[in-house]
Amino acid sequence: MPARDLQGEIRELRRRIAALMDEAANNEKLLRRSQERELELLKAENMAQLFDTICRGLKTSYALEAVTLLLLDPQHEIRHLLIADDVKLEDFPQVLFTDSLTDMAPQFNSFHRPWLGPYMGSDHLALFPGVSGLKSAALIPLRRQDKLLGSLNFGSVDEKRFSRHLATDFLAHLGVIASFAIENTINRARLVRSGLTDFLTGWHNRRYLNARLKEELARAQRQGTSLTCLVIDLDRFKQINDQHGHLAGDLALREAAQRVDSHIRGSDAAARFGGDEFVVLAPAISAEQAASLGERIRLTVCETPLILPSGVKLNMTVSIGVAGITVPREETDLKAAAERLLADADAALYRAKQLGRNRVELASGADTSAA
Repeated sequence: MPARDLQGEIRELRRRIAALMDEAANNEKLLRRSQERELELLKAENMAQLFDTICRGLKTSYALEAVTLLLLDPQHEIRHLLIADDVKLEDFPQVLFTDSLTDMAPQFNSFHRPWLGPYMGSDHLALFPGVSGLKSAALIPLRRQDKLLGSLNFGSVDEKRFSRHLATDFLAHLGVIASFAIENTINRARLVRSGLTDFLTGWHNRRYLNARLKEELARAQRQGTSLTCLVIDLDRFKQINDQHGHLAGDLALREAAQRVDSHIRGSDAAARFGGDEFVVLAPAISAEQAASLGERIRLTVCETPLILPSGVKLNMTVSIGVAGITVPREETDLKAAAERLLADADAALYRAKQLGRNRVELASGADTSAA
C-alpha cells in the first residue's frame, strides 16, 4: 500500500476515534445529567415540588421547547389534594388532568412503551396547549403495577430530535422513575389527610363525626346539657359544577368551609358530612343560640363572591338546618339519639331548601332555652 494511502487511512481512523470519543463523552454527560435529574424527582417532598422539577427542570435540562405532564384523575382526587395543600393549579399550566386518557391522543389506546415521532397537531394539540412550532414529540407512559397513570410529554422544534428510529430505553427508564415519584408524592399527600380528615377542605370527615357525635351525646347526658347540630348545605352546588366545572365546585366547597370555620368555637366539632354538606356540633348552647350562629355563618358565606381562576365572580349561599337534643340519663341507645338529632337537623335543612334556600330553619319543637 502506498504511504500516502496509509496516511490517509490513519487520519480517517483518528477522525473516527475522535468522533467516537466525543460521542462517548456526550453520552456520559447526558447520563450524568439524567441521573441527577432522576434523583431530584425522587427527592421531591410534595406534588408542587415534583411538578416543578418535571415541567421546568426537565425542559431546562434537556433543552426542550415543551414539557407537559398528563395525569389520569377521574375522581379529581389529585386535584383535591393539591387544592387542600393550597397549591394553585394555574401555577402549573404544564400539568394536565384528564378523566379519560383515550380522548387525549390516539397513542394512548395501546401505550406500553415511549412513542417517538413527528408532532401532529390533530393528535397532539391537547398534550401541548398553547405551544406552537413543534416538529417532533416523545410521549412517555407513566405506569405503576401495570396501571397507566398518565404520560410525560416532550416537544421539540427539531423534527429530528424525536424519531421513530431512535432507541427508547433511556426514556422508558425516565418514565419508570417519574411514575414512582408521582405515586410516592400522591400517597404521601393521601397519608397526611387520610383517616379522619377530608382532604379537600381539611375538615374532619364523616367517620370522625360519627365517633365525635357519640362522645358529645355521652358528655351532654352526664352533664345534663343539650347538644345542638347544624347541617349546612351549599346551595345549587350541582349548578356550580355544571356551569363552571368541577374545579370551581371544589374551590367553592373549600371556601365555604373556611368561612364557616371562622365562626365556630374551639369546643365545637365540624365535619364534611359528604358532597356539599357540612355538620357542626355545638355543645351546651340552645337551639336558638345555634340558629343565631347559623345566621352569622349564612351571612359570611354570601356576603363576598368567590373569584374563580377564570375571573368569574361566583355568588355562594348556604341553607342551614338546626336541631337540638337533650338525652335523658336513663337512655342507653346513644346511636339512636344521634340518628334522631341528625334526622331532625336534616328535616330543618330540607324545609330551608323548600322555602327558597339561603336561610336558617329550626327543627320543629326545638328547645330554645339555654342549656
